[in-house]
Amino acid sequence: MGLIFAKLWSYFCNQEHKVIIVGLDNAGKTTILYQFLMNEVVHTSPTIGSNVEEIVVKNTHFLMWDIGGQESLRSSWNTYYSNTELVCSFRAQTAAGVTDVSRFIILVVDSTDRERLAISKEELYRMLAHEDLRKAAVLIFANKQDMKDCMSAAEISKYLTLSSIKDHPWHIQSCCALTGEGLCQGLEWMTSRAGLR
Repeated sequence: MGLIFAKLWSYFCNQEHKVIIVGLDNAGKTTILYQFLMNEVVHTSPTIGSNVEEIVVKNTHFLMWDIGGQESLRSSWNTYYSNTELVCSFRAQTAAGVTDVSRFIILVVDSTDRERLAISKEELYRMLAHEDLRKAAVLIFANKQDMKDCMSAAEISKYLTLSSIKDHPWHIQSCCALTGEGLCQGLEWMTSRAGLR
């Protein structure tokens, strides 16, 4: 009975899934966020702290936190993890006994930045090991696919050893933040994951 109530409640309630967008500096996180929001390129500068915007896809609300990726800021990423959850209705979840929450990470990788791919890998696995993200679904955007000599999504996937990730749903998507190519496919994957929760 509790699960039926939760499903009915979620149908009538605007579900809001909190998402953190992380990646090294200059990977294209903020450009992707504003492509989602306005479908256009916005002039950006390095993010100090975070940018927060709500994106709605097929009646699914994503509250996206774009977090600065400079080396000095990466140690503070974990302060955002505990709030990365489904926040539709605490009462509905409690009444139904539903404790599983929906969490999303978007990792943006600069496909031309071979030198720092090892740092991206290290940060990814540090996040996946964090208690607050143990059930997070992970979308990796292989950005800057329009650039000459960029790594393909398959190359990045192999380097990041994504196939070894067994306890987190994940998807890697080629994209170009400047044109928006590939971004919709990534959002569709997230929306399908949100519907499974």
